[in-house]
Amino acid sequence: MSAPLSTDLDDPDAVPYFLWDDRMTVRERRHRLATASPPEKARLLGRILREARDNDVWRFTTPSEVAARWAELEPHLGRERPFWTWLLGTWRRMGLL
Repeated sequence: MSAPLSTDLDDPDAVPYFLWDDRMTVRERRHRLATASPPEKARLLGRILREARDNDVWRFTTPSEVAARWAELEPHLGRERPFWTWLLGTWRRMGLL
């Protein structure tokens, strides 16, 4: 039986709440992000941007990485695409990216 879903993203053995249908621990997700091919990494990051709370996204990536990989990530964002488009645009206008 796998571990229950968790909001404790500091626990490497926790299964993040946003991986409800692709259960893997924080440790496993970090490892997959570090070793995945570029298309797979875009899919994995896109899933995080689409399903995790915006403040939790930054535990797995950085604003600079999202901005740099935007063209690859955008197709994976679904209903969250407008939010991320707005956020990155705002940060660019403010000179933060």
